[in-house]
Amino acid sequence: MTIFCSHCHRPLQAEMSCLPRATKQAPSASRPFRSTKSASKARRDQINAELQALRSLLPISAQEKERLSYLHTMALVCLQLRGAQLFPPGLAPPVGPALGTELLSLLPGFLLVLSADSKLVYISENVAQILGLSVVELLAQGDTVFDILDGQVGEDVHKKLLLAQEEPGREVTFVSEMRTSKAFRLQHGGNRVVAVCGRFVALRWPPSPSTTAFLALCTPIVQSPTDDEAASQDDIFQSMHLLDMTFIDVTESVTYHLGYRREELVGQSWYSFLHPEDADLAAAQHRAVALGAGTGTGAGPAAGTAVLRVLRKDRAWTWVRVWARRDGGCITCTCRCLREEEAAHLRARQPRAAAPP
Repeated sequence: MTIFCSHCHRPLQAEMSCLPRATKQAPSASRPFRSTKSASKARRDQINAELQALRSLLPISAQEKERLSYLHTMALVCLQLRGAQLFPPGLAPPVGPALGTELLSLLPGFLLVLSADSKLVYISENVAQILGLSVVELLAQGDTVFDILDGQVGEDVHKKLLLAQEEPGREVTFVSEMRTSKAFRLQHGGNRVVAVCGRFVALRWPPSPSTTAFLALCTPIVQSPTDDEAASQDDIFQSMHLLDMTFIDVTESVTYHLGYRREELVGQSWYSFLHPEDADLAAAQHRAVALGAGTGTGAGPAAGTAVLRVLRKDRAWTWVRVWARRDGGCITCTCRCLREEEAAHLRARQPRAAAPP
């Protein structure tokens, strides 16, 4: 049976030209809603103009603004918005002068502020001295504290932050590697180990997740007592010993750290102040240093490093990291006091003591 066209009454097999123009162009009916090159360019220009406007509002120098990529611009804008939410200009209490470069240089680490949901709110500018990354470069890693930490400790850090949030004012500490620049990793062989110590503080009353912030000081864990940043730290004391580890001298700062006066230690054995469980480790360090391994000419300087517990005068135990080296007929120890979290991190990476011969 032949089917005829309803318009011209001809067989449909014979010709299709009789169809209405709108019917032939039906597949392109949505063409007015499709993106065109001119429309795409207009949108890009509008986005660029908006980003330029946002960039102009950032509180950084014109030279720094010129170097910002779109990603960095948006990261900084988000950081400023989170800061403005926590610290509204109209509600902020009177404060002193902003932290300048000279004041920040006196800190043993950099300052970090997080929101209740772990978002980055503030990072002090001296972070570049510790991680080799500027604030802008660090923000490019992500917008939460977990984006700048070693992912293996994420769950532990999350638990610590929840604990601090449940008990505002309670100080918590966690230790983790933080991301660093490529140049830093090449120079030091890896990322930077940092101890983060802080607490949640209610900025306004009544407290709520939108009005509380985690304020923390991030202190690098030094790998050697000769590190530049270690020279100005107050948590170091030195002692000098005979080859059998009898005290022959100690710096006066030991009183601040352990409570003993210099005269109380001179003539005493180093081993009489060590935790019994750490005696084997201390003996292994002692042997390595006495035989010359801790001078850098034998097994290397790492052989003269150990994390031990030392007895304070008040009968409490204090964790110390001990760098020992032999100087002729004496052994010199540089001791740095540690928090328990720092000690646990370092002990986990410390070689086990070898069995005595």
